[in-house]
Amino acid sequence: MLVSLATIFLLVSCSNDDGQGPTGESQLPETPKDTVPDKGEEPPAISDEALLDLTQGETFKYFWDFAEANSGAARERYHPGNPANDPNTVTIGGTGFGVMGILVGIERGFVTREQAVERLDQILNFLESADRFHGAWPHWLDGNTGKVRPFSPLDNGGDLVETAFLAQGLICISEYFKGGTDTEKALAEKADSLWKGVEWDWYTQNKNALYWHWSPDHDFAINLELKGYNEVLITYVLAAASPDHGITKEVYTNGWASNGNIASAESAYGIPLVVDHAGNAPKGGPLFWAHYSYLGLDPRGLSDDFVNYGDAVVNHSKINHAYCVDNPKNFKAYGENCWGLTASYTRKDDGGIGYTAHSPSNDTGVISPTAAIGSLPYTPDESIKALHYFYRNKGKLLGPAGFYDAFSPQYDFWVAEAYLAIDQGPQLVMIENYRSGLLWKLFMQNEDVQAGLDKLGFNYAN
Repeated sequence: MLVSLATIFLLVSCSNDDGQGPTGESQLPETPKDTVPDKGEEPPAISDEALLDLTQGETFKYFWDFAEANSGAARERYHPGNPANDPNTVTIGGTGFGVMGILVGIERGFVTREQAVERLDQILNFLESADRFHGAWPHWLDGNTGKVRPFSPLDNGGDLVETAFLAQGLICISEYFKGGTDTEKALAEKADSLWKGVEWDWYTQNKNALYWHWSPDHDFAINLELKGYNEVLITYVLAAASPDHGITKEVYTNGWASNGNIASAESAYGIPLVVDHAGNAPKGGPLFWAHYSYLGLDPRGLSDDFVNYGDAVVNHSKINHAYCVDNPKNFKAYGENCWGLTASYTRKDDGGIGYTAHSPSNDTGVISPTAAIGSLPYTPDESIKALHYFYRNKGKLLGPAGFYDAFSPQYDFWVAEAYLAIDQGPQLVMIENYRSGLLWKLFMQNEDVQAGLDKLGFNYAN
């Protein structure tokens, strides 16, 4: 069951190829590019700080310039070569990442505070009127109508994990603006009210675990229990933090922590894995597991009765890097500078574009920039080297909304010239957490979050 939670969900993720509902089918050429990056003069040198500025500024455009037009929320995907590809599908988790990114935009001067408040109010008004299912939003919404867009045949209702990613962002909005002008205070109160309306306890089915989906037509038919270790820790923290719909510690201990079986004694490359990456031991699962829950939830010093999550995410990133340096499959260019395996677009055998969860146990020669960039707070030296590699190849990799989603030097430097919200968001946010700790500070200072962590018996820094 642990494997199905981490992998089956991903295989039906944002780029379904089965024709059900919106798909991620590419409009890109069906054959790989027959050129390689210029091996002559490299682009001018750039300082680390300037490169971080550039990366944040370009990535920010995904959530600002290329947002869904009616709602202002994050589009599921954006293909620059075909901007009409699925323009009105709003992703709930990606929107949570995006609203955190808009706060970064204020701090970095990409937009004014007034512009950001206007856009965030637009997004929150849309979310307020959109379909919800016992308080939880679905995975996808129609940006024109606010109605659910089915993610799969049984998934046309609430998605608790995507909702948690959104709620993480709503809490950051509330904390950022709560001491501002009257307009800003109203925005903060709306954000606070929205996340507190989620009926987290409903999604237990009166059992000692949380479940991912509920549908008004299919009830809990998908029946995916949220168990670690994967990307869903934030869901349990917020469920415990909810003042009106909270869960007990027993739900957390039996569900996420598997009564202690979440811990692992395995190691790779001399680095302890710390947690059991189900189906991916001992070299770890896709790196987004170390990113999504921790955009606001600060893993530094974070531990429960069983594991230290700060160690878990740092070691996960180090093992992923060490695997790429080891390069057991001898893929071209893998090494100190070119690394990072996570869920993203991927290259199909015919040269077309697909989607998969890359990891050491599912390595197809495709590197995803979000993997190394999102791990910047954990592996700063290794991630900066990767970022410079991406920049040196900017003629191939840098597009209108940041670095493209995936590429493969193995196949004549094939590039997926496309973007996904859930991959751009962690880059923008985690760079900021590395530079200033902004989103970590906002989220961790929230009194409800602290109460939830206390209820679950966590140690944490605040």
